Amino acid sequence: MNKSLLLTLLACLAAAAQPVRVERLKADIQFLACQPLEGRRTLERGSDVAAHFIAAEFMKAALRPAASGSFLQTFLVLQHRTDPKATRLSLRSASGRRELEYGRDFTVSFPREIQLRAPLVFAGYGITAPEYGYDDYAGLDVRGKIALVIEYEPRAYDPSSPFNGAGNTIHASPRRKLLNAQAHGAAAVMLIPAPNRKRPLRLARGGVVESLAESEVHIPLITLSAETATRLLEEAGRKPADLQAAIDGELRPVRLPLATQAELKLVNAESRRGATANVAGLLEGADPALREETIIFSAHYDHLGMREGKLLPGADDNASGTAGLLELARLFAAEQARPRRSILFVAFGAEEAGLLGSYYYVSHPLRPLGSTRAVINLDMIGRDEKPSQQTARLIEIAADTSNEINLVGAFYSAELRAVIERENAAIGLRLSDKWDRDAALNILWRCDHFPFLLHQTPAVWFFNGFTPDYHTPADTPEKINFAKMEKIVRLAYRCGRALADQQGWPRFAAAK
Repeated sequence: MNKSLLLTLLACLAAAAQPVRVERLKADIQFLACQPLEGRRTLERGSDVAAHFIAAEFMKAALRPAASGSFLQTFLVLQHRTDPKATRLSLRSASGRRELEYGRDFTVSFPREIQLRAPLVFAGYGITAPEYGYDDYAGLDVRGKIALVIEYEPRAYDPSSPFNGAGNTIHASPRRKLLNAQAHGAAAVMLIPAPNRKRPLRLARGGVVESLAESEVHIPLITLSAETATRLLEEAGRKPADLQAAIDGELRPVRLPLATQAELKLVNAESRRGATANVAGLLEGADPALREETIIFSAHYDHLGMREGKLLPGADDNASGTAGLLELARLFAAEQARPRRSILFVAFGAEEAGLLGSYYYVSHPLRPLGSTRAVINLDMIGRDEKPSQQTARLIEIAADTSNEINLVGAFYSAELRAVIERENAAIGLRLSDKWDRDAALNILWRCDHFPFLLHQTPAVWFFNGFTPDYHTPADTPEKINFAKMEKIVRLAYRCGRALADQQGWPRFAAAK
């Protein structure tokens, strides 16, 4: 019998013999969401306890430590808070010097203090996207200057836009804009609200922020209020809406001379350094020709801690995904017939702080990204999606979502999407891509699959959607729909097994 056929048959037998055990899902969620873990906030005790619990479960499942002999991939986090009184931004032009007020006119956060004086250069949307034939920086010199850019991307919300229609692409994310400006030599990015944004921009007012100590981002992001941006552009002779329409109409950059210099003084009121960790366990593949290739299952285990003395348990966000990850590790490790490719199970830390664990991972991969064939990320897989403040007047939620799961990011790999659809035929969930057609809530870059997409690795987020309990004390274990969650974990298992055993692998498609 053909070897690959034999392995496939053994895999099918193993799949049938290893059911998802709901009682284990319940126990894991109950523990992760319990009061003694204090909401699992990054750099606090509960988060550390959760990480060591996950490591112990990986050890019990007989996974191999993936981080130089340890299950813990430790990384440093800088926790800092901008001083709103000492931090200043001024704009100087022919009309004079104008002092801006932190929290009203602008906001900025950065792990180190900064003093910067530089001219502004308008750089459109701040996008370089050769796959769409679009480059805001073509012929533009921003070296040592501040790139003034519009948020999002051309023709946002327009179903006919080449940039993924009414949805976002990776180019719309602030991080991509920062890295692009940095690559072109800019000293900072100044982001202005898109005139056609669907909900008002609320500027941050100086709360505690976490950043990677070893970050690939070395320049600050300054965000202006809509009113400040309007005044700045009108001084240069253009209204923001007209300027955006000019770019969107031709899908070509527009040059706007700015005779404005900005002076920034950023002061942090407090700063501290601490360590947290990703937790990673490896199941080595059985095929000598394919075991160097990797399929990743991921979930983040951290949450938001306590708020005004009340526990934020994070049962759905993301004890549910973490429990699903642990169950997948047990199922795969218990099989007699191992998959052909290796499978890496990663529980990311510091997701709520800005995807810090996954950004650290892609900069320090435990398995080469070039041979990582697919990522399945589990985040919020335990509830039925309901209309909420997040979604009001922005996106339609089905009346019954008790059998629905959202796939986010799958449009970057039609082959990965095809595998999911094929394996779902045996599960029967309703698969929705509505969040891949969203440009208002920025769902594409709000979870741990996104750093992999930035590195052109096919990645998908299994996401049950929002509920009114999102990021509140009401996100508790008794509200989990375990029948639905069991189906989602079974689907993830089947997809992972198929991806690990099939002859080829899904490709990343830069342009839709």
